[in-house]
Amino acid sequence: MSERQRRGNQGDRSGWHAVNSAGELFAGVPIALAAAAAFGASGVLQFRAGRLVPEEQPGRPSLLARLVRIPIWRWSVVLAIAAFALQVAALSLIPLILVQPLLVTGLVWYVLLFAAAEHDRPDRKILLESTLCLFGLAAFLIIAEPGRGQGRGLESFWSALLLGVAVVVSVGLCVLSTVKLDRRWRPMPLAIAAGICYGVTAGLISSLAFHLTESPLEVFLHWQAYAILVLGPFGVLLSQNAYQAGPLGAPALAAITVTDPLVAISVGLVWLDESIRTGPLPVLGQLASLLVVVLAVFLLARRAPHVKGG
Repeated sequence: MSERQRRGNQGDRSGWHAVNSAGELFAGVPIALAAAAAFGASGVLQFRAGRLVPEEQPGRPSLLARLVRIPIWRWSVVLAIAAFALQVAALSLIPLILVQPLLVTGLVWYVLLFAAAEHDRPDRKILLESTLCLFGLAAFLIIAEPGRGQGRGLESFWSALLLGVAVVVSVGLCVLSTVKLDRRWRPMPLAIAAGICYGVTAGLISSLAFHLTESPLEVFLHWQAYAILVLGPFGVLLSQNAYQAGPLGAPALAAITVTDPLVAISVGLVWLDESIRTGPLPVLGQLASLLVVVLAVFLLARRAPHVKGG
């Protein structure tokens, strides 16, 4: 085979990979946005159900035992499972660093759906804040240009141990801090702890996505599958605690929404070998766009219902 033919074949292969990557992108982004919508709808039902049961101490499974008796909470679980399945599908196609920021749009759906449930039309400020959130999100993704890694970082014992210690320590400190905080401030550390659980869970799902091509049942041979079964429900429990803990229900929702993608981005960069653009200007642009997203999320959360007197 001549040199020209070899180069032509290499060019054809690289072109095929580029088309394939673009196809995965166009498929993965709508799936992630659909997951965000399902999470938002689930959050509305969870919030409504949370107001129907007595408040429980943080981390006690008895809260879930009470909630499971309420029909709307059971429907919220169905929506959450559907959202989770869509999230897994998106993570199998596109990078974690791309999927998790897209899930921020779930807050937009949450606010709009709650307004619809209350038969209240969203005002111009909500629409403006939603646009600001989406603008900041789009700017971050365009500037960062997330790239997918090999996802093999968590196969190392020491890397997995480091992530486990980081989760236990950070979540433990958040939960313990609620003991000394005034009641009206307790939702914030609980929400941050829930966001950490969700962000790490997404990272674990992403790391398992590489094994789905082998056999779906093979994922149960990896420790990440069992960690997900613990972290996922515990995150749901902490989020319900955050909604119940005091009058800061709306900022707590914002804290979960912001913490989740930030933690997921960290897991993707440190443990899954994913990449974003580096250099002074790209990093500055990414930070500025993330600040816009955070600001928009907190502005939107002010429109979300409060736990008391909502």
